[in-house]
Formats: sequence, structure tokens, C-alpha cells
Amino acid sequence: MDRKAVYGKGFLPHPAVSGAIMKRKSRTSMTLSQLQTLLAVAERSSFSDAALQLGLSQSSVSGAIAMLEEQLGVVLFSRGRYGAHLTPIGERMVAYAQQIVKLQEDMFTEARLSNSLRGGDLRITSFRSVTTHILSNVLARFRQQFPNVAIRISDNWNNQVIEEDLRRGRADVGFIDSPLGDEFEKWKVFEDEYVVLIPMPFQHPGVTLTWEQLSRYPLIMFAEGDMHDEEVYAHCEAHGVTLNVDYYVNADSSIVSMMAQGLGVTIMPRLAAEPIPENVQVYSLPVPLYREIWMAVLASALLSPPVFAFLDMVKAQGMFKK
Repeated sequence: MDRKAVYGKGFLPHPAVSGAIMKRKSRTSMTLSQLQTLLAVAERSSFSDAALQLGLSQSSVSGAIAMLEEQLGVVLFSRGRYGAHLTPIGERMVAYAQQIVKLQEDMFTEARLSNSLRGGDLRITSFRSVTTHILSNVLARFRQQFPNVAIRISDNWNNQVIEEDLRRGRADVGFIDSPLGDEFEKWKVFEDEYVVLIPMPFQHPGVTLTWEQLSRYPLIMFAEGDMHDEEVYAHCEAHGVTLNVDYYVNADSSIVSMMAQGLGVTIMPRLAAEPIPENVQVYSLPVPLYREIWMAVLASALLSPPVFAFLDMVKAQGMFKK
């Protein structure tokens, strides 16, 4: 049977090809212990002294060097009555070995730091109003206490993105204002009131707002389908009120700017409206409405000490409920 015709369909290649593959594999199977042995012999210029340093037998050291020379296909040491001395190619191989061993040490150092509070990472996924008005004070204190922890914050406007950041391991802690499933461990952070913002052209002298007054205002609201506005619409309809929306806008900052220019009134969470422009009246809804903001972690995630320290610091503020 023609070997070329069947190669790649489960048949073994030609013995010469197979031998080349095995030889290539053997040349890449050197171990860190072999490289450490190489460095010890190079430092001591002696197989016996290197064996004492490493706590091995001289035959083990000789065998490790012989195997390494076979794998590399070069002679690393010239042996003689005055010891073992590096060949020119051996000197170059020692330089590489030093880099590899140093990289291993750096890996272990980095791993130890990530499992301590002297280093590591804290990755947070959130939305702008929470980052600005809730997290900034906590992060300032966290940075002061743990200056070597790298902090990364991802600001999002979509709750689904925040959940995916946690599920996919792109973030350690999330702040979200939508319901969460049992796959998350969560704490209530804050109850943010929905407020009515009324600019100068529409202001009235009353200290409270009635449903009838609210229904007469032209409104600037988030684009259709926004979860927060759906809550507002449902809340108002439950009290027999249909809102009059003139503008649908995507960004909270744009809504506040348009409202301040007198284009209409808006209803939004107070944190999202901050900073509220001057000469704008702020009212609660006739029956107050709140959104719940949660801090969450993936229940199955392995959390690092910096993450635990951050969770403890946030919960220590006293306004958090599990």
C-alpha cells in the first residue's frame, strides 16, 4: 500500500519520519532541574562540588548534564583533571538557563504577591453613577491602605455586560442594579431614589408634586426599552398615570443637559442625575420609587486576598445588606 496515500488517516508515518519526530520531542523535554544543575556545575566548575551544593550524588549530576548535552546536541563542559569548564557554546547556554530560571522565580514571586495584600489585582465592573458617587471614596481608602494592589475599573451602561464580566472572569466584583440569580453572591449596596427634575420654565411653588401635575409635563426619558424607565412607567401606570414623553435619549448626561436647557422634565435615579444643575427643582415622585444597587461576586469564583479586603471595606460602611 502506498504510504503517502494513507498518511494522515491513522497510519504511522515512515520510520525515518517517526524518528525525526521523536528526536524533536526529546530536544524540547529539558527540565528546570537540569538547568539548575547546569548552573551549579558552571558556578563551581566541578561536578562533585555541584553535587554537594544540590544535595545529589555526583552520578546524578553527571547524568543530568549528559542528558542535557544529548538533548541540545552540543558539548557544554570540557572535563579534565582540573575540573569542568564551560565550552563557548556552554557559556551561551548558561546565559539562557539563567534567564529561564529567573523567569520561574519571577512567576512564583508574582503568584505569591497575588495571594497577598502586597500586590495582586482588583478588577471591578460597574456603571458610571456608582463608580463616581459610591466607589470613589472606598477606592481612595483602599488605595491608601493597599498601595501595591493594581485596581482596574470597567464602566458599563448595560447590566448584561456587567454580569458577563463576572461570569467570564473579566472582573472580580460587580455593581449592578438588576436582579441576579443564585450563581452570584450579592449584597445590597444602596437604594437610589428616582427623582423628578424640573427646570426653570416648568417650575411651580409647591413643595410636593402630584400625579396630575406630573402627567402634564413634557418628559425627556431614556431610549425605549431601558430597564429603569420601564420601572418608572409601570410605577406610574399602577397609580393611574400615563406619562407624556417628548424625547428619548440614550445617555443620562445628555438627558440632564437637555432638561437644564428647559426642553422638558425628566425622571431618573438621583445618582445618575448628579451633579444636578443649579436652578433645577428636585422632587420625589408622589409615591416614592427606588432602584436597588447590588455588589456581587460569582459564587464559584476563587477570590484573592485583595478582593476579600475590598469586599470587607465596602461592607464595613454599614449601608450594605446581604
